[in-house]
Amino acid sequence: MNILENIPYSDVKMSNRKIVDEKHLLVMQIALKPGQSVPQHNANSHVHLLVMRGALTVNLDGVDNQVREGDLLPVAYQTPMIINNSGSDDATFLVFKTPNPSEMRKELE
Repeated sequence: MNILENIPYSDVKMSNRKIVDEKHLLVMQIALKPGQSVPQHNANSHVHLLVMRGALTVNLDGVDNQVREGDLLPVAYQTPMIINNSGSDDATFLVFKTPNPSEMRKELE
């Protein structure tokens, strides 16, 4: 799979697709058109965001981080976040979650 082909953009809202879904790793691809965002939520595992195209504003626990193509941003477990496409171009990024959130819940029980 080439993650830069057939990126799942939507004119209505953010879109995503699973790239890897294994016990110790979940990789999602998120696609945002200008002005679209990933709603506020808490990181449900240990997360790294890798920007593949475009520019994003990632608010982590109230602090804005400006990231662009090629940037890798770590996000600690349970950190509140909001991700916005702050640029004028389409943006896509990968979300690496270790372990897979389904396993994270088991570790916490």
